[in-house]
Amino acid sequence: MPRTTKAVPAEQSTKAEPSTKAAAKDGGHAPAVDRFLAEQRAELVTERANYVEAAESLRLEAEMLAEDMEPGDIQFDEESGEGDTLNVERERDLALSAQARAAVDEIDHALAKMDAGTYGVCERCGNPIPKARLKALPYAALCVACKSGGLSRR
Repeated sequence: MPRTTKAVPAEQSTKAEPSTKAAAKDGGHAPAVDRFLAEQRAELVTERANYVEAAESLRLEAEMLAEDMEPGDIQFDEESGEGDTLNVERERDLALSAQARAAVDEIDHALAKMDAGTYGVCERCGNPIPKARLKALPYAALCVACKSGGLSRR
């Protein structure tokens, strides 16, 4: 079946195309591969929406905290400690928002790999990533061996 070059948004896609490697390794059982990829795409799209919502919510909360602060509001006494807790909360919210945006980037990368037919292939060694790992972490880019052994292989 020839691939088209027309991009289909993830939300509109009802069926993911199997990679030719995955279909060949599955003994030609493309429907099982299609079903797995469709389930993974749905999971990724759901997770992406959750992370986008969390990132935006945390960013807005940080902005509200910044608006609540007035210049010179910082107290240095025994009760409040050495600084303003609003600053700490704001920085925490901004850091969590950045983490959520980073997760969205990883999910977008996994969705692009699905479109390219390379989803489920380790980016370091090229071996297949086990389905159990992909079920647990749908946007995994590395197999367990490469992920866990990465620091000792320098």
